[in-house]
Amino acid sequence: MTSVAAARRRQALSRFWADFRRHRAGLAGLVVLVAAVLLAVFAPLFIDDSVTSVVDAPGEEWSGPSLAFPFGTDESGRSILLMVWWGSRTSLLIGFLAALVSIVIGMVVGIAAGHFRGWLSAVLMRVTDWFLVLPSMVTALVLAAILGGSTFTIIMAIGITTWPSTARLLRAQTLAVEARPYIERSKALGGGHWHITTRHVLPNVAPLLLASTTLEVASAIVTESTLAFLGVSSNKTSWGTMLRGSYDYGAATQGAWWYILIPGLAILVVVMAFTLVGRALEAVLNPRLRKAT
Repeated sequence: MTSVAAARRRQALSRFWADFRRHRAGLAGLVVLVAAVLLAVFAPLFIDDSVTSVVDAPGEEWSGPSLAFPFGTDESGRSILLMVWWGSRTSLLIGFLAALVSIVIGMVVGIAAGHFRGWLSAVLMRVTDWFLVLPSMVTALVLAAILGGSTFTIIMAIGITTWPSTARLLRAQTLAVEARPYIERSKALGGGHWHITTRHVLPNVAPLLLASTTLEVASAIVTESTLAFLGVSSNKTSWGTMLRGSYDYGAATQGAWWYILIPGLAILVVVMAFTLVGRALEAVLNPRLRKAT
């Protein structure tokens, strides 16, 4: 039985990969994401946080792109290329962890609200609606400003303000799954709440959860960059703090377009890659969209 189950899983993964490869935009986004993650993970092998130090900076102030500094330098003579590379670690880390917090909260609340009926479901959905009407960016800004701008605070501020949409989506999917006949059979055979939610509901909502996660990461990176630009983040280097630095030191008036353009492009490319992968996953994993294509 184990070998049969393993063979079925391999066949399912093979079909999934074959379907995913048909989406060229999603495949291109996946290549960009893999490259970005690998560069961030292996950055400490080549550089360290000394690239952010203003002491003994290797270049001249506001030096334009050249062979020595392909992306130019900032107001202190630091390499924009190395700072973007090192800053990718912070931006991607916050993006992934904030999305994880958001997805976990949304998954627990959404599945619980869909599985349990009565007063518990009503309370969970009213809490969800309350968070949903709050402006997430403003709420995250206030939380980060009050609690401090550490990496942990930024992650939690983003995570606890962006979960409601995931919760509502998973609640609807849970209700659809639990309306199927085999759920009634499982209950009749003595299946408890934990068995039904983990063995039946969660596997059925997992594909939707995967697609939602990629989109949440993209949203979290944009939110982190916005919070850093607004000055509530204490991170030494991220793409958002680089944009903030370009504003504070007047890169536009200095004609240092590279200081503004390069970090902005890094955010744009990575967010677009996550979005393309998320849309491709949604098209592959959603039967209705798959039939439409």
